[in-house]
Amino acid sequence: MRLVTFESSPGLPRAGALAPDGRVVDLNLAYTVYLRDVDKEPAFARVAAARVPAEMRALFEGGDRSLNAARQALAFALEQGESLRGPAGEQIIHAPQAVKLRAPIQPKKFFHTAGNFREHHEEAQKAGFSHPVLPWIVFFQNIDAIIGPDDAIVYPEHITSELDYELELAVVLKKAGKFFGKEEAADYIGGYVIFNDVTARDIQREEMKSGIFSFCKAIDTFCPLGPWIVTADEIPEPHNLNMELRVNGKLRQRSHTGKMSVTIPEILAHYSPMGYAPGDVLSTGTVSGVAAFSDDPQSLYLRPGDVIECEIERIGILRNRVVSWSETHPGAPPPRKA
Repeated sequence: MRLVTFESSPGLPRAGALAPDGRVVDLNLAYTVYLRDVDKEPAFARVAAARVPAEMRALFEGGDRSLNAARQALAFALEQGESLRGPAGEQIIHAPQAVKLRAPIQPKKFFHTAGNFREHHEEAQKAGFSHPVLPWIVFFQNIDAIIGPDDAIVYPEHITSELDYELELAVVLKKAGKFFGKEEAADYIGGYVIFNDVTARDIQREEMKSGIFSFCKAIDTFCPLGPWIVTADEIPEPHNLNMELRVNGKLRQRSHTGKMSVTIPEILAHYSPMGYAPGDVLSTGTVSGVAAFSDDPQSLYLRPGDVIECEIERIGILRNRVVSWSETHPGAPPPRKA
């Protein structure tokens, strides 16, 4: 399944799934009608709310039981077709142009892995970064910075002049766990999603003098995530995916998940002593080709008006446009630097 968070009415996000033709199915409503009409469940609304919640993180909190029920709901809705309506006449299947896709999940925790691709470490060393970029570097991402597909990355020109991109594959967890080994890790993987680790490099260089960096990547809107979560059953080999990032249609990053220094099960097991909750997100590191480590960084740093496309095979394309801070705050003077 391709799981989405969508809005058919502003401010009312709901968990859905993509049909093969791009239509969006409201999973909770579809399962509610399935329980009523097929299973003849008298408490259909209550049972549907428990098994296939209308909020994505709650859906992952149900683990395999909820994900399997969601598959059942999707199959039922597609079999019934456009005429299917909810218990109160609600629309269940939406045309793609009739909805707005949001970030597919708002995790409780976002585990951020850095330095997992040796090619990224090697280009960082060539560029003279102050510390090696190697596993295991982990920190928590600011979940309030998460944005979804086609949302704007806001360029705060008053605090940075070196805005960069980083294409990453991220994992969504489907159950809680602590202190497990790499052999058990697959049991925790619910799906995969694309992450663009937007970074203010001038801020990062200052942070890295102490060997720690976080603020440079955690500024508002610096965490594009999406466009949807592809469940793990559709990607049986996550280390065999092509990766590509383009800016205004021009190739900037191209690599392959097989180039990871440490595998996804090893990452999950290594960080597991911190404890996972269902719906948590864990990134796996970026690849070579970032602007900062190129021969001419200034010509490649992001600018307002740029459109970034992050593509990972078997998942899709996460697209975001860069806008200036002044464009999103018309008439307001930018805050002074601290």
